[in-house]
Amino acid sequence: METRPGQLPPHDRRSIAEFFQQVWSQALVTVSGAEDEAAKLLARVQGMAGWSQDEVKRQVREYADKLTSQRRDMERKVEDTVRVALHRLRVPRKEEIAQLNSRLDTLTKRIEHLSR
Repeated sequence: METRPGQLPPHDRRSIAEFFQQVWSQALVTVSGAEDEAAKLLARVQGMAGWSQDEVKRQVREYADKLTSQRRDMERKVEDTVRVALHRLRVPRKEEIAQLNSRLDTLTKRIEHLSR
């Protein structure tokens, strides 16, 4: 299969997609670990600072909200970066492939009709 300049062969595209999947999985594991560590830290602070259970819950909610917001920002940034990288590599989107398949089906039907 011939590729255009700046376009990767299909096997390289798969490798890149797998790489992005691995990076994304690692990022999610890291964020999840950070959330767990934050909860442990607040529990230790409760003991040291003498906070009430309600104060700990409030602090946990506050930090959880911050972490959730930061995770959403990170997810958005990673998704945007992946989208830009895939666009640069000229990897077709799912919709584009579906559209091409539809066009191929139409052409196949026309060819079959003409060959009769």
